[in-house]
Amino acid sequence: MTNTAAVDVCVYGGTAAGCVAAMAAHQEGASVVLVEPGRWLGGMLSSGIKPLQDCPLPAAVGGLTGEVILGFGNEPRGVLRAFHEWIESADIEVVFERRVRSVSSEGNRITAIRLETSRPDKWGVPLPASESVPDIAIKSSVFIDASYEGDLMALAGVPYRTGREPQDAFGEEVAGVRPVTNWTPIDPYMIADDTTSGLLPLLHPDHGLPVGAGDDYTQAYNFRFYVTTDPARRVEFTAPDDYSADGFELVRRYVEHLGSDIEALRGVFPGWLNSGEYNYQRASLITNAPLGTSRAYQDGNWDTRSRLWRHHIDYLRGLHHFLSTDPSVPEEFRAEVSRYGLDAAVFPDTEGWPPQLYVRVARRLEGRYTLAHADVLNQNDHSDSIGLALFGVDVYPVRRIPHRDSETGRLGVATEGDMFIGGHMGTGRPYPIPYRAITPQQSDCGNLLVPVCLSATHIAYAATRMEPVFCVLAESAAVAAVQSLRERTDVQGIDMRKFRARLAERGQVLDFSDPEPAGRTDPESPGRPDQESSG
Repeated sequence: MTNTAAVDVCVYGGTAAGCVAAMAAHQEGASVVLVEPGRWLGGMLSSGIKPLQDCPLPAAVGGLTGEVILGFGNEPRGVLRAFHEWIESADIEVVFERRVRSVSSEGNRITAIRLETSRPDKWGVPLPASESVPDIAIKSSVFIDASYEGDLMALAGVPYRTGREPQDAFGEEVAGVRPVTNWTPIDPYMIADDTTSGLLPLLHPDHGLPVGAGDDYTQAYNFRFYVTTDPARRVEFTAPDDYSADGFELVRRYVEHLGSDIEALRGVFPGWLNSGEYNYQRASLITNAPLGTSRAYQDGNWDTRSRLWRHHIDYLRGLHHFLSTDPSVPEEFRAEVSRYGLDAAVFPDTEGWPPQLYVRVARRLEGRYTLAHADVLNQNDHSDSIGLALFGVDVYPVRRIPHRDSETGRLGVATEGDMFIGGHMGTGRPYPIPYRAITPQQSDCGNLLVPVCLSATHIAYAATRMEPVFCVLAESAAVAAVQSLRERTDVQGIDMRKFRARLAERGQVLDFSDPEPAGRTDPESPGRPDQESSG
């Protein structure tokens, strides 16, 4: 690619959604370039999550997602290969190891984006901003931000949200700060019973806001990783250079609380065995990911994000080392943990580490329509539906804080923010996503579509954030992008009748007519998380 390239459609982010958007725009006859900050396509679908894993009702998924993506298999290496081969089969140009640095605009339209270098390290950690240098520019008529972070959107000056809205902002009873979970009677202070000694590492001070209040926290990120004891595949975890057992004093106290309960200890590490890969064990006070750090990632620069990405790696390395060496850990469990290493056969390019951190939510567009809990509960109809979603409101813990039990008055430690309302099937009936939720206000930007960091509250996003949904919305975004070119109008002004007809021709499922909801659970009952069906 030359120093400045010009195309009809620029897709930013080689996530699964980005790949679908690029392919759909190509199929619609546009010239396309796909920009991916790393070296790998497919995002979380090639980093541990399976295409069908968070798709409880495949019949509600159409277009390229149903026809192609859901058939990519269940093995990360195979999924990664499938994405690369699929994009290569259409001869779509991909710019790897570049990310957006700045955006140029005229009026309400983006004219070009300037990229910078972003080569990840051997474990997939993104290059810090301070080490990046300016690179090529891309001019395009329409842009699609399919990244998990929404950087193109943000640099274009388009308004967005982060964190948790309060209950009254969108009439969401379950929004904002939530009641604590996993309360455990262990002392949270460096010196037991001494509040002046400071909180233990891995804890955050409680901001004291009441249930229902908004704040700037968001749910935990983690890796969906594989472990093995097979010497031919095993890569040793190794301890971080700055490892100190003192940094895991909270873990020591929790292990002491669990005693010889090996199954509960496995919830700490490796976590919850999902579908071959390990996920966050949300029923455990401590597990395989740090809490509270996503708060800084969601709107941070790449110096901050690179540091936090590595922090997730080093936390897991340190946790493994503590549990396999510290004498406070039961000997049987120490021996079990010490046998585990990362499975390099699954992620050979990055020495066993998944190349994508599971960024469950970051920025969220402030678009022409904001999806809220009422939409998830199918309480609103939308004539501009561009695809369907179906899942429970799935929020992993947000904070780990000291907390005094209201009944006994005893001080302990708890998590906060965890909920899975409705379980895997949500209400049992898919809900429509309106076109207005992936488009900015026209005055903010007339040639940008945002199918991943879509316009939704923290609660609604928690149900909508599944990879198949992102892919469906991305295909619809690409069709809209090409139509706006042909009609010579902003993306907000396209002929909706013609647009939806074209989506139907492509096989997109825009409405759900099954009169009997399947597998419904009470959407108003938060309950305990259904671990077997959680994204």
